[in-house]
Amino acid sequence: MALLKMKFSQQRRVRLAQGLWLLSWLAVMCGAFIFCLGVYLKIELLRRDEVMENTEIHVVPNLLMMVGLASIGANWVASRVCQDSLDASRFPRWKVLLLGWYAVALLLCCLLLAVVVLSYALQGRLEESLKVGLRNGIRFYKDTDVPGRCFQKETIDRLQMEFRCCGNNNFKDWFEVQWVSNRYLDFTSQEVKDRMRSNVDGRYLLDGVPFSCCNPASPRPCLQNQLTDSRAHYNYEYQSEELNLYSRGCRQALTDYYMGLMNSTGPGVLSVILIQLSVLLSMRYLQTAVEGAMALESPEGESEGYILEKDVKATYADVKAKALDLLKFAQVDPASEAAGAEEGEKADEATEKAATPPPAS
Repeated sequence: MALLKMKFSQQRRVRLAQGLWLLSWLAVMCGAFIFCLGVYLKIELLRRDEVMENTEIHVVPNLLMMVGLASIGANWVASRVCQDSLDASRFPRWKVLLLGWYAVALLLCCLLLAVVVLSYALQGRLEESLKVGLRNGIRFYKDTDVPGRCFQKETIDRLQMEFRCCGNNNFKDWFEVQWVSNRYLDFTSQEVKDRMRSNVDGRYLLDGVPFSCCNPASPRPCLQNQLTDSRAHYNYEYQSEELNLYSRGCRQALTDYYMGLMNSTGPGVLSVILIQLSVLLSMRYLQTAVEGAMALESPEGESEGYILEKDVKATYADVKAKALDLLKFAQVDPASEAAGAEEGEKADEATEKAATPPPAS
């Protein structure tokens, strides 16, 4: 018994073809939206590539762009099928191609669902990647003369100002690295010598932060240096006073930003999946209804449309049997191979006997 069988008159088939044509072009626009979304996310990830340790997160925009392009092509084909569905001379050419089209449409839905799942699954990887990348970025902040790191300072400063953050976890991360280049240190100064002797690595460490950590919304002028010394500034308490620096770390700020972008794609991607499934089911009804009318040799008569020719259990059994037949066809039967070898040996012997001249009498 056919699954979800429906009756279609000539008028209903025409309306179904017209509605599917509009739905197909809506799916084409959704595919373009998915592609543009993937391009935007890819650009945003590449902009901060210097503060990311790995590129695993790039699989999400790559999938979005690939699925978007495939959706545009598949749904454009669906619109062409709709145009030819009521023409008995043109529709049969699509019969073989529609089988591949259904496979592509199902694959698109699965890939879109995978994008939603990956967006949530990669959150931990993204945070770890940003943690390591920002730690290296802060460590190489001073290397403005080193090839390959010349723009590291500019990248970190722009990042902190744009996302209103400071350091990796917080502003104290700057206390643990030398972020002032030796090029701008006066090594004849006793203060510089004392600071460099005060730690094992001989680094110039400060209880200060770069200017990009300063919060312009603070009413107090920016305090960058001697942040842990309450006596260094008038009316200042390090432990109790709200500092005029950004309190949020850049790792948390970037994680929230990228996860917000990817999570916002979830509802849009799910709606595209629903539209693609609607196109898929409508196309199946249109195909079976038109083929039924052609089989009855009555293009204007009533026909039946359905999703599956049999129920789910019977369809699964048929697909399984066909798959097993294909596997058996691909395998070589040992018995037949042995029989073939034996027949080949007999044929060789017969050939040798025929080629041997008879003995002279």
